[in-house]
Amino acid sequence: MGIYDFSAKRINGQEVSLEQFKGEVLIVVNTASKCGFTPQYEDLQKLYDRYKDKGLNIIGFPCNQFGEQELDQNHEVEAFCQLNYGVTFPLFSQVDVRGRNAHPLFHYLTDEAPFTGLVDKPGGKMLHAKLQAEHPEFLIDDSIKWNFTKFLIDREGNVVKRFEPVEAPFDMETDVENLL
Repeated sequence: MGIYDFSAKRINGQEVSLEQFKGEVLIVVNTASKCGFTPQYEDLQKLYDRYKDKGLNIIGFPCNQFGEQELDQNHEVEAFCQLNYGVTFPLFSQVDVRGRNAHPLFHYLTDEAPFTGLVDKPGGKMLHAKLQAEHPEFLIDDSIKWNFTKFLIDREGNVVKRFEPVEAPFDMETDVENLL
């Protein structure tokens, strides 16, 4: 099984196969509109603009599982992203990214790129402390810990690397360039 075996609903409700991204370098990211990491949209868009003509695509999956930090309706999410951050990369409908109701794509991604920790990354100690205090169950497995966890996928659909929320989009740039 690989990433191209999955499908998901675009933010407009249209079901699409991820096979449409075959041959592209992908960043798959779970997002939220009211999160401390939400400004990452801006740098994700900059990465997309910088490398889309070389074969990079970014696909965002809004999620409301972490502190209820996502807007209620998909059309609100889309408008928010376009108006505040000029997002033009593909957005998908809201999904769960952890737990038994998680979209199967995110089970696959976390199996392929397990959690490697937070405390050794800038800002990681603070997020780790928050999770330890409020959601210790989040720290006991490889699941997604918070909004803006990013997965880098190569042109063949292989999961190459996982970037935690505290890692900025431009922390991925060298890895993206190496795959392009």
